[in-house]
Amino acid sequence: MPLPESPSPESENASATIGHPTEPRRRGVLAWALWDWGSAAFNAVVTTFVFSTYLASSLFVDPAIVDAAGGDADDPALVTALANNASVVGLALMIAGILIAVLAPVLGQRSDGSGRRKFWLGVNTFVVVGAMAAMFFVEGTPGYLILGATLLAVGNVFFEFAGVNYNAMLVQVSTRKNMGRVSGFGWGMGYVGGIVLLLLLLVLFIQGFGTDGSAGVLGVSTDDGLNIRIAVVASAVWFGVFAVPVLLKVPEIPAAQRRVRVGFFRSYAVLWGTLVKLWRGNRQVLMFLLASAVFRDGLAGVFTFGAIIAAQVFRFSSSEVLYFAVAANVVAGASTILAGRLDDRFGPKNVIMASLIGLVATGTVVLFIGTAQIGFWIAGLILTAFVGPVQSASRSFLARITPAGREGEIFGLYATTGRAVSFMAPGLFALFVAISGDTRLGILGITLVLLVGLALMIPVKAKQAVID
Repeated sequence: MPLPESPSPESENASATIGHPTEPRRRGVLAWALWDWGSAAFNAVVTTFVFSTYLASSLFVDPAIVDAAGGDADDPALVTALANNASVVGLALMIAGILIAVLAPVLGQRSDGSGRRKFWLGVNTFVVVGAMAAMFFVEGTPGYLILGATLLAVGNVFFEFAGVNYNAMLVQVSTRKNMGRVSGFGWGMGYVGGIVLLLLLLVLFIQGFGTDGSAGVLGVSTDDGLNIRIAVVASAVWFGVFAVPVLLKVPEIPAAQRRVRVGFFRSYAVLWGTLVKLWRGNRQVLMFLLASAVFRDGLAGVFTFGAIIAAQVFRFSSSEVLYFAVAANVVAGASTILAGRLDDRFGPKNVIMASLIGLVATGTVVLFIGTAQIGFWIAGLILTAFVGPVQSASRSFLARITPAGREGEIFGLYATTGRAVSFMAPGLFALFVAISGDTRLGILGITLVLLVGLALMIPVKAKQAVID
């Protein structure tokens, strides 16, 4: 697919963006999208498929309990110990979520005011890279669980902060006419990056090949999770390398378009003023933020619990889960890039609505496909095809109506609202599983959240006035 063009000084749409790259056209878009490509190292490896799964393993349970279980995964003591470990990780992520909700809009606003959006993208990104590198020291023994959970939480906090600035920079590499394509290209690059990285890690470090307790073609020892820890360090290097181009090729916002910077605590007063003004003059924007917060939580549920359903209901092995992850990223990447074109042609709301309908319908189908793995492969890949387009179109929807110089603040609000309801999908998933005793029925909770988000999105106008 040809790269979407970034705005040039001669473009009639250049005035609709916050500055424009001085590099040749398309180069700024590629440099920006490579951050998405690299970020798969955190999204796919740390939070979804590798490190978080590592922390949830029996390596972090008292060896006496593991030995007493004798390989019985249903042993009550082992199940309780694993649940306690999961609660530690959950608590750490809850604290991270609170910090994000409280700080994201203010930090975004302050990066707008200083004009150093790219600088703070770099700082936050490399804090995440540092946290990932430090995960090497999380040995697979119970005494290191707290360290692992803390590093996971720190990574989540600074990844969200980096994402606020990264999303705000969308307007610096696109115009109103191609914003959907550029946003979709970035999301698509993220999925493709996840494919390449997961395959590399699977072959080099994770897939069991040796008979001596080693893994991967490099024959790395699995003692104390060494192969997983090295895989995460390799992922940190991956993220760091691909984060550099956007810092070199995309300029900071012009001084004339920077906002007046205020003190840290005064920033909260400015934020409150923004919310009041949105309520009075742009209530539709608040409606979109609420709707997107709900359906984005449903999307997070798809990622978080999809692997659990695959393993417990359809009996996927850990390697099969990773194979499915690779295939899912292929489908999601292709559909997201295509949806970017549809976004520019038909508008982001139409893409969001169609994708949410597809998600609700496919999620419902999962309830009736038995336990054959082929059923999950088909339904799961169809489900995945709708996830990326929702995420990409939501970003472009908000970017299109945000005034020049305030992208950091508004995308900070976007991050905050998403965190404000982040309990819904996990809570309903757990509730339906507890009531039914069947992990499969947890998908009802996720589908319900997506359905509520769809309903909230219906009254949001497809064509919005720019935020005043």
